[in-house]
Amino acid sequence: MTEVVAALIREGDRFMICQRPAHKARGLLWEFVGGKVEPGETREQALIRECREELAVTVSVGEVFMDVVHTYPDLTVHLTLFHAAIAEGVPQKLEHNDIRWITAAEIPEYAFCPADEEILRRLREHRPLDGEQA
Repeated sequence: MTEVVAALIREGDRFMICQRPAHKARGLLWEFVGGKVEPGETREQALIRECREELAVTVSVGEVFMDVVHTYPDLTVHLTLFHAAIAEGVPQKLEHNDIRWITAAEIPEYAFCPADEEILRRLREHRPLDGEQA
């Protein structure tokens, strides 16, 4: 099983999604920024490194939003999605084909990686109370 981390980065009622490069597995599908946990790294360290490598930003990592296990034809991933915030920098497309900020209502307009489906369902269903972080 491959340990993978991703960031739920919010700006108001929107959150960031990134489009995978065409030449990679699951090319041009949308996902949350992140990647594989390397040997010797904590999940939080891996997420900070991935955000730096892929977006040129430094993130502060918060609580786990949720985690899922998904089996693709070529690998099984244990994906942990963390709440995160950009602490430094402006997101750049160093790795991805595109970056968008969308609302939960816009989720159906995008084709996401299958591992994200359960997370997206929870994002669509969860309506935070005033002042509560989703």
